[in-house]
Amino acid sequence: MNEAAGAEIKEFKELKLEYETPRFLHSLLAGDERNLVYLEEQLGVKSVTRDGWVQFSGATAALIRAREVFDDLESASRAGHHIEARDFRLAVDVAVGRGKVGVTQLAGVRLVGSRGRKPVVPRTPNQLAYVRMIEHHDVTFGLGPAGTGKTYLAMAMALTLLKRGSVQRVVLTRPAVEAGEALGFLPGDLREKVAPYLRPLYDAIHDMLDPEEAQRYLDEGTIEIAPLAFMRGRTLARSFVILDEAQNTTREQMFMALTRLGEDSRMVITGDGSQVDLKAGVRSGLAEAEHALGEIEGIAVLRFGREDIVRHPVVGRIVAAYERYRA
Repeated sequence: MNEAAGAEIKEFKELKLEYETPRFLHSLLAGDERNLVYLEEQLGVKSVTRDGWVQFSGATAALIRAREVFDDLESASRAGHHIEARDFRLAVDVAVGRGKVGVTQLAGVRLVGSRGRKPVVPRTPNQLAYVRMIEHHDVTFGLGPAGTGKTYLAMAMALTLLKRGSVQRVVLTRPAVEAGEALGFLPGDLREKVAPYLRPLYDAIHDMLDPEEAQRYLDEGTIEIAPLAFMRGRTLARSFVILDEAQNTTREQMFMALTRLGEDSRMVITGDGSQVDLKAGVRSGLAEAEHALGEIEGIAVLRFGREDIVRHPVVGRIVAAYERYRA
């Protein structure tokens, strides 16, 4: 904020922000003026808004923070970012010192984005840290509850690096626990056999790429989707490997998967230790890997929390309720 603006706030104890249209201001409020209640509570200011302007009254320091909130939101919005309620609260939290990553920084990372498709952007500070870890490490573990973007962001990074030419193919794998990895008796070719178990990976691909491009990559083998059992004996070079639902790997399967990594490849392993579907007495390979590899150079671990859940808001409350109950 410039000195003139600061002097104006000190003199009047009020701050009025005006925008070119009511619609633009409405977009900064994530489409709901009630989001201002959170700002008022956290900053200790009062607000009034109508016809493309919003006015705050309160202590000088609080008004400066209010301007910082709207500067962050405006910068992100003008860069093409769609402001959501989560973004508004994040901007406020950063202004009051509860975070260092603002909405503009999140909006600055744009992954994939085929013609006619919106680019994928991280929605929380942890998601941004995860993307950066994947970019700079050979193996990255993304751990945490459902809905935190572990697999989706890994897929977006994989496709981004594929389009850049940094890798030659993307390999997506998942333990088909429900079928006991015994898939030979199922009808159809390999893709048809495993489709029910790998559906979330297919969904992510079709969400990020146009149908023709997605199908071409799958037909050519540039994107390969296979159950974990089919990885044995292979060496994956110039590849981006995603091992999803890794909490359902056995110790032997996890070791096998990790040692498939070849030259100029990287791997992302995702899982949720609270949702293990292995038989009683079988230790999760993910649990062992967490303890064995935590301090190894080239390996990064990101643990997501319920604050990173980007599905319907009630999902976060469901996860929190289960955590309390199980504790």
